[in-house]
Amino acid sequence: MTEGIPLNYFLILSTLMFFIGIYGFLTRRNLITILMSVELILNSVNINFVAFNNYLYPDRLQGHFFTLFIIAVAAAEAAVAIAIIINIYRNFKSINVEDANEMKY
Repeated sequence: MTEGIPLNYFLILSTLMFFIGIYGFLTRRNLITILMSVELILNSVNINFVAFNNYLYPDRLQGHFFTLFIIAVAAAEAAVAIAIIINIYRNFKSINVEDANEMKY
């Protein structure tokens, strides 16, 4: 990263992204927007990992490896979540959380 940008800027950006994701997760009713909010939360964590790695240990890459691991887990989570959302849409003809109130076999 760049040496000219202070760590506080990355922390402020990450905090804003995290709380926007929390707000979206708690207030939205559409399953797709809830999934996007979870991805926003995970990306804010990735910014923290890379920023702290750069400022604390600039010669090491542990923060970058953690970020790659989180991206891989998020991709798998998104694939499973989209498959579940498609299945819910086929059963209930809606992807709103309130409409999917029954677990059917």
